[in-house]
Amino acid sequence: MNRKYMLSFVAVFVLFLIAWGGASIGLQWLFGVVVPYLAILLFVIGFVRKVMGWSRSAVPFAIPTTGGQAQSLPWIRHAALDNPSSKWGVVGRMAFEILTFRSLFRNTRMKLKEGKLFYQLEIFLWVGALAFHYAFLTVILRHMRFFLEPVPWCLQLLETVDSFFRIEIIYPQFQFGLPAVYLSGIVLLAAVVYLTVRRIVIPSVRYISLASDYFPLILIFGITFTGILMRYVTKIDINAAKQLTIGLVTFHPTVPEGIGVIFYIHLFFVSVLLAYFPFSKL
Repeated sequence: MNRKYMLSFVAVFVLFLIAWGGASIGLQWLFGVVVPYLAILLFVIGFVRKVMGWSRSAVPFAIPTTGGQAQSLPWIRHAALDNPSSKWGVVGRMAFEILTFRSLFRNTRMKLKEGKLFYQLEIFLWVGALAFHYAFLTVILRHMRFFLEPVPWCLQLLETVDSFFRIEIIYPQFQFGLPAVYLSGIVLLAAVVYLTVRRIVIPSVRYISLASDYFPLILIFGITFTGILMRYVTKIDINAAKQLTIGLVTFHPTVPEGIGVIFYIHLFFVSVLLAYFPFSKL
């Protein structure tokens, strides 16, 4: 058994026990107010220090990470997107990298088959990474409704599109519906499971993976799983939760009664990820 991912799993489980135990014995103020504020402070300080460190780093050589044919003689075809020579070309290349992970799409994996060396596209890694990041972005934007009052129309539209799939159970005598299924949450859970399993199953990836590679994936799984539990299994008081979040952003913190322990576990996981972000490889 790989000690690296087991160590990360144990660390996340200990975080779960800390939040569950603290919220159960009445430390809601600590996990609902103090910990989120501390996490935001650590995130801001860590992020600023990281950027300042990058700005002070010496860059003795300009080593571009482009590919393809550079601009040269007129009769040689120029790869304008892979090796841009103009500002608009750089903008186009960056847009494709940021929005579509273009370099990852062209990633290949070496495989030995029948004594011969083959290279195959890592298309599933590209799909998993793209689904993970866009689903995470959608979840973050959708959660902004907890921090804004009134909720902007664009967030309402996003929530409507994300929850277009509804489950409805109909019986001859009666009819009832379950909550709308948010596809971003399901996709995020599936993507993070795939990326984690991939690190464990593929020997070459497992060999180069550290505990710090598994920890954020397992932590994000915990965030997503507790969020899904609150949505479909263990109900919480949504109005009370929004009252708490509005109090945080307006610097008038309050901890309403009856939110539920699972909410504080979810919030604690988010706070840990936020504080961990600038000090990690993320």
